[in-house]
Amino acid sequence: MKADIHPNYPVVAVTCSCGNKFETRSTFGKALAIDVCNECHPFYTGKQKTLDTGGRVQKFADRFGAFGKKA
Repeated sequence: MKADIHPNYPVVAVTCSCGNKFETRSTFGKALAIDVCNECHPFYTGKQKTLDTGGRVQKFADRFGAFGKKA
């Protein structure tokens, strides 16, 4: 590898809007403020919900629910 071509990669502090703080490395070089992290994101916390806007899930099940069922 060539010398002196790689960017500086310091340790930076990351603060989430939920208050969680951790350290990582980044070429950004300054402290980061983020909106979601693994402690508050619904996918990782198990609080994710499927939104049924206007009964679309039921409408799909009504139209295509019979496919794949054996008589």
